[in-house]
Amino acid sequence: MNWEQLLSLKRFGDTNKRLRKEQDETRLGFEVDYDRIIFSSEFRGLQDKTQVVPLSKTDFVHTRLTHSLEVSVVGRSLGRRVGQLLLKKHPQLENVHGYKMNDFGAIVAAAALAHDIGNPPFGHSGEKAIGSYFSEGSGAAFKSHLTEKEYQDLCDFEGNANGFKILTESREGREGGLRLSYATLGAFTKYPKESLPKKPTSHIVDKKYGFFQSEKRMFESIASELGLTKRSDEYLSYHRHPLAFLVEAADDICYTIIDFEDGINLGLIDEDYALEYLINLVRGSIKTENYHALKTTEDRVSYLRALAIGRLIDEAATLFMTHEEDILAGKFETALLDVSQYKAQIKDIINISIKNVYCSKEVINKEIAGYKILNQLLESFGKMAQHYYEDKMSNYDNLLLSILPETVKLGNESLYKNLLAVCLYISKLSDTNAMLLHKKLQGQIL
Repeated sequence: MNWEQLLSLKRFGDTNKRLRKEQDETRLGFEVDYDRIIFSSEFRGLQDKTQVVPLSKTDFVHTRLTHSLEVSVVGRSLGRRVGQLLLKKHPQLENVHGYKMNDFGAIVAAAALAHDIGNPPFGHSGEKAIGSYFSEGSGAAFKSHLTEKEYQDLCDFEGNANGFKILTESREGREGGLRLSYATLGAFTKYPKESLPKKPTSHIVDKKYGFFQSEKRMFESIASELGLTKRSDEYLSYHRHPLAFLVEAADDICYTIIDFEDGINLGLIDEDYALEYLINLVRGSIKTENYHALKTTEDRVSYLRALAIGRLIDEAATLFMTHEEDILAGKFETALLDVSQYKAQIKDIINISIKNVYCSKEVINKEIAGYKILNQLLESFGKMAQHYYEDKMSNYDNLLLSILPETVKLGNESLYKNLLAVCLYISKLSDTNAMLLHKKLQGQIL
């Protein structure tokens, strides 16, 4: 892979090549990507979606929206740091093609901003709830009507693939979805493979999958433009766009440190016990006088959090440049922070968050409720999607159809597309709206 292709400004539907030297410096193409994402209705919907603690009424606990904004800020800093170093190593990128340090920051920031845009209500348990409906619930009846890969898309419903669909899916009057640059779409796709085979190797790309069968051809086109290296001739799989490693690192940094911070502020993790773990990560950077002048838990945690994020940004940038040649050659097979000198400290912090936050009764109880809610929604709308496909709509089905947004299009040509359209609709619901819709279907509210 080469940087000249990887930094493509092309968008869906372009007939002429977009050259970096011809860009308006006041509003670069990669910055337009950020703007389009942040003004999208799907991004706004993240403000009422679970990050860790579902339906929390506490102001300082993160939602998917605040988490995404923070990941984009970290990603921008990380992208600029790496961009500065890459331009020194590959001066032709600036001298010949006109790329600047901020271009790398803008690409990573935009991709990071969108990284959770496909996540359904109730956090990662929402993904599992949708998948279990098709693999273990009533949705298993659809298996005989779908190809193996189509069925796997639904059984392992994946927020990353759903996000790619949201960003790229065409609808009437909006061809190519948000029409982001291919560089940003490449950086967004952490798992550039289809759903089957499932985890064929321990390579980081095989951990999950990044696009549904419905977007397979779209991703192939993007991968070709970017010059991504193909990994298999038996199934569709590519090596990552190098900047996807930075998007992943920004996310890893934020959820490691900030979920931990939420746990402390919620009282789920004892302050004295917790702060020692953060101090272990940033030892040598703390200005003792400044730290001891802080009087509240929130301020002390905030101070250490800022130091920890700064240190991990430096570490991730160093690791990227150390392994840059292997990354371009497709030989780097793990996340950047998995080879960090701070791996042990990061693991300790994550383990405490798993025990005290992710497995807390508050989180588990609301995840259980999320399972029930999403299963009921899929039960109703899934059957309706099948009946529409079979042209056997009942009066109740027509009532359900009438409450769907105009953007949800069902047809008679593909049950898979109908089911995926229903999943997309449900995935876009906020936690609160999913609860309200469930109550309506139960006849509990009008």
